[in-house]
Amino acid sequence: MTNDKTQTQTQKQPTLLNSELISQIKGIQIRAKHLVNNSFAGEYQSTFKGRGMEFDEIREYIPGDDVRNIDWNVTARTGKPFIKVFKDERELTVIFVVDVSASSQFGTAVKFKNEVAAEITALLAYTALRNNDKVGLIVFSDHVEHYVPPKKGRGHVWALIRDILTYKSTARETNIKVPLEFLNRVIKHKAIVFLISDFQGLGHENEIRVTGHRHDLIAISINDPRELELPNIGYIELEDAETGDFILINTNNNNLLKNYKTSAKKNLLQQKDFFQSNGIDFIDINVAKSYTGPIVAFFKAREFRR
Repeated sequence: MTNDKTQTQTQKQPTLLNSELISQIKGIQIRAKHLVNNSFAGEYQSTFKGRGMEFDEIREYIPGDDVRNIDWNVTARTGKPFIKVFKDERELTVIFVVDVSASSQFGTAVKFKNEVAAEITALLAYTALRNNDKVGLIVFSDHVEHYVPPKKGRGHVWALIRDILTYKSTARETNIKVPLEFLNRVIKHKAIVFLISDFQGLGHENEIRVTGHRHDLIAISINDPRELELPNIGYIELEDAETGDFILINTNNNNLLKNYKTSAKKNLLQQKDFFQSNGIDFIDINVAKSYTGPIVAFFKAREFRR
């Protein structure tokens, strides 16, 4: 059932864009290209190497060459030493798995969470393209909403940004297991996978572990400041975006505010601990702050570990 729905969504007609949305996408592209040119291209290439070395040619041995690369069969036939020459298999596949469930439409700062997800995707996608890598997209809620197979091209990145910004899911809840199962079926070789969500529906830890073993999985958690701390403004009604439930609370209650903040911080730490304990990188993004700092820190940490 999931496969049929996914196939239908993959072949959907392009979304008609108004001038405001076109301007927004162009703005995201310009900022992403600027950051790629000034900050990210070198960091990305240092962090993500190719899948290994592939055979290029056989040539005659030159003093100083690595003797471990001598092709003894050719050497025996010709009577002269020949070596195998290899080159770095640089091209990679990068997949963005992006949460578009109801909670992604939330925002109390300058931007909604899905806008920040689109900007991060644009930044990393343009960086990948500059390094001649292919990029693809899986959009999900409690099911796979839309799949864009990996390919190259600036127009392709435009489509990815558009899809994240314009996709309006009718599903409220998040099910991370479903897109990861889909990913592991359709992407056969190892890929770099950026899983972008607020992880409000975090569960299905086993499928996350499986994906982390098959691919280079990086979790990017996007949160709004009001999900982490409430202001003292009296009675307010809160809606759970994932369930639709409402609750009336009194924010003049200092104990309530303290408990809310403590619980939110604990949940975020549990997310981070889970991913890191399973060897999966975790990037924490607050929509009220710049996302470039945490991403640059991630690149530098990865490069240092190498």
